[in-house]
Parts: sequence; structure tokens; C-alpha cells
Amino acid sequence: MADQTTKKQKGRTAEILSVLARHNFYSAGFTPEELRTTLEDLGPFYVKLGQILSSRTDILPDSYCKELEKLRSNVRPLPASDARRVIEEETGKKIEDIYSEFRDEPLGSASIAQAHFGILKDGTKVVTKVQRPGVADMVRKDFALLKKLASVANIVQEGDDGESVDLLSILEELEKVSEEELDFRVEAQHTRDFREKCIEDDNVITCPKIIDELTTERILTMTFVDGYSIAKKEKVDADGYERLPIARAIIGNYLHQVLDVGIFHGDPHQGNIMITHGVPCWIDFGMIGTINESQIACMEKLITSLVQKDVQGVTDAALSIGKAPANLDKSAFSEDVEAMIMPLLSTGSLKNLDIGGIMTDMTNIMNNYHIRMPSDYTMLVRSLVTIEGVLEEFCPELDIFDELSRKMMERAQARFNMDQVIEEMTAKVTSSAAQTVRLVKSVLDILKALSMGKLKVNIALTGYENAVSDLKRLVINIILAIFACVLFSGSCTLATTNMVPQAYGVPVLALAGFVISISLAIVTIHRLTGNK
Repeated sequence: MADQTTKKQKGRTAEILSVLARHNFYSAGFTPEELRTTLEDLGPFYVKLGQILSSRTDILPDSYCKELEKLRSNVRPLPASDARRVIEEETGKKIEDIYSEFRDEPLGSASIAQAHFGILKDGTKVVTKVQRPGVADMVRKDFALLKKLASVANIVQEGDDGESVDLLSILEELEKVSEEELDFRVEAQHTRDFREKCIEDDNVITCPKIIDELTTERILTMTFVDGYSIAKKEKVDADGYERLPIARAIIGNYLHQVLDVGIFHGDPHQGNIMITHGVPCWIDFGMIGTINESQIACMEKLITSLVQKDVQGVTDAALSIGKAPANLDKSAFSEDVEAMIMPLLSTGSLKNLDIGGIMTDMTNIMNNYHIRMPSDYTMLVRSLVTIEGVLEEFCPELDIFDELSRKMMERAQARFNMDQVIEEMTAKVTSSAAQTVRLVKSVLDILKALSMGKLKVNIALTGYENAVSDLKRLVINIILAIFACVLFSGSCTLATTNMVPQAYGVPVLALAGFVISISLAIVTIHRLTGNK
């Protein structure tokens, strides 16, 4: 048995070395196209990893990511007997004891696993994803070998555009991603978190539920989604469902994920958004991104600054999101940002503004200046571009920018706490009033000292009585002006409360304050103009 295992390992090693040699690894490294074809030749699992890496512009230059987007995986189905055996090994039960019905024909087959429909003993319709036998062990051994090879000859390939890629760094990132892909408990937890935090009403938008007792490292079981892909627009129409409410539910929930929760679907393509009985449903949570409150605030500032054509605001937000090199030319960076956003916003109309495109261009500029961005930010940009494309195809009349603006307004209103504002303004008014009292006392003390001649310091004030009188009058006028402003500000604050009694819907005390403060202002102006 050990001899057979060793023989298989040697055979796989020879296969990998043959693939690398065929793609010029030893002499020239990997161009974008060679990286793609190498992953295709290494096998379906590496195709899957390449697809994931296509959204990681923080790891790979843009030209490599675009090339990896071309990857397509065509995988032969796993024999039904193998799928059944894996389920029985993981649960310790016979298939007949778990399901009242289990269909051998897979719903879909991919590089890591395939999905089967079943009905549990209690009548619950489910989908069980079964990992291909031996795939985890093979992948881990492959990475061990590939990293050894890369450490000996770690070629860094530079293209005509000056972009480069470090093979060893790619392998390390691929290995990290693969560990999560190979443990279905990670995806199960992603699904639970998404359902708990991002789904507010199943009648508006929904996602599957995890069947915990039938979920392990190698199998994942969730409730069955009885529906079809959002790509089938004609079927949506034929079933009598309106597209616009569905599209609004999707974008509304997506913005809720990003701006309210900080957990978002990282791969919202058409195949991962289903329509079930007229309700959109998210599926496949293998790629989930997270952003914190600070990053959400930066995103809001970035979008707001873009709309306001505030180049400095966009620049500051971008630098807050990423980590800039010490030698960053901020002036040149700002100029490039301005050159990017001004043509986009020059028309004056913001309807159907391509937010995803703008964010992609912004990301490219940041990459050009070697500003390192969090991996989840690059995933968010790709995710945003994807969801924009899906919804534009599904419902062209939907204005995503309008939905985004509405969401940001809701967040602004939610953050606006009137009681807190009144408390803060009252504190400011009280502080200003106290300062005014202290100022009045100090000025009166000074005037008293002046009148008693106690402030004569090396200067005799004899003969300057008129100047002192004018100074006294000026100070009193200033005090009156300050008092009028403070009283007016306090009255404005009181006017926002429900204090009684009221007249014309405004507290009487506030009205009195307005009358007195305005009267004081008129008197002060009258005195300052010389009419005493």
C-alpha cells in the first residue's frame, strides 16, 4: 500500500514538473497567458483557484487578473457510488437512514465537489455538496512540491507594461485560499453569518439554511432552493413577476450587506442569484468579504467626494483605505484622480452613474502608485462591478446610483440623533454664556480699574478721556452683540423642542428669545453706526 502511495506521489510530481516545463517556468517565468494555461493544465481545482485569484488585484497585476477571468472549468461528474460513500463516511449513517429520496444524478459538478438533491426523513428538501475523494490530500501535497520548486527558482516575470508577478507569493495565497475551499465548515459558517446578519425578511430576499447535522469538513447540506437563475429573464416575465421590485430588493440588500453589516457576497454573478417564487435568493457563500466600520466610513467619504467632485476628498479617502508607500507623489496622485473623475462627472447629470467602473478605475490608479489595499476591498470592487452588470442586464431601468444615494441618506438620518444634537447645542450655548459672563466681568473690572487710574503703567492717560470713553462704548457694544448671538442660538435650539406653552407651533420661550436677541442686534447696530 505504501509503495502504491509513493508511486502515485512520484507520478503526480512528474506530471507537475511536466506542466511547468511545458510552460517555460525555468527560463522565463509566467506571463498572464502562461499562468492561466498552467492552472488549466494542473487540473480543475487550480482552475477554481485561478477564478478566485482573478478578483485579487491586491495580489496580482490587473493584466493577470483579466487573463484569469477567462478560466472555465469543465469537470466530469463524480460517480454516484463515490458520492454516497463520502456521505456515509462523514455521517456514520446509511443513505437510506438519512434521506427518504436521494438522487444520484448531480445537480452540478465542479472541481472540488458536486451537489445532489435529496429529501430528508422529515420531508425537508435539501442539497448536499460532496467533496471529491482525495482532492484535499492531493492539493496539499501539490502545494508542498510547488513551493519547494518556487523557492529554488522563484522567477519574477515582467511584461511589456512593466507589471510583474512573484510566483512564490501567488502559491502562498493560493494555498491559503485552498484551505478554506477544502473545508466546507468554513462555507457553512459564512452562510449562517450571512443569513443571520444580512437577511431581514425572507419574503423580500432570502438564502438557504444550513442543516448542521449533515455538514462536516467534506459534506455541506442546506435547504433546497426551488427556483432558477436570475439570468432567465423571460421566465421571470412569463411567471408574472415584475423585474424592478426584484432588482431593487437585490441592490437594497447588497448595499445593506456592505454599508450596514460589513459582510458581503464576494461573487454575486447570475448563477449565484436565484428567483424562487418571485423572491430573489442568494446562494454559494464560498467567497464572502468583510469590511470594518472604518473602511465603510472611507467608502462613504469616497463616494460622497466623487459626487461632489471633491478631488482632495477622493484622494484622502483613497489613502485612508490603502497603505501608501513612503515616497508617494501625492500631487501626481491627485492629478490622476482629478483626470479620472472630472470627465465622468462633467455632464452634470448623475443618473446611471457607473459606480463600479469608477471604483475599478480608482483601484487601478491606486495600483499604479503602489498603494496596497486590503484584500476585501479589491473583492468588494469586483463584487460591485459584477452586481452592477447582473442588474443592468436583468433590469436596465434600475438606477443603481439612485439606490446608493437613498441608502446613504438613510444612514445619515439614522445617525442623526435630535436629542443628542439638542444636548450638544445646549452645552455649547451654556458654555458660550458662561464665557460671555466671564468676559463681561473682566471688561467691567478693566473699565473700573481704568476709571480709578489703576492701570497706568509707564503711561499717563491724562488728556485721553475721550479715547477711554470711546473704548468703553466699543467694548459694551461688542458685549451686546455677543449676548444677542448667544441668545439667538439658544432660541433656535429651543425652537426644535416640544416645550410648552407654544405659539404658532413654536415654544413661547423661544419666541421671546428671538424678539429680545433681534432687538439687541438692532440696538447694537444702531449704536455702532454712531447713533448713541
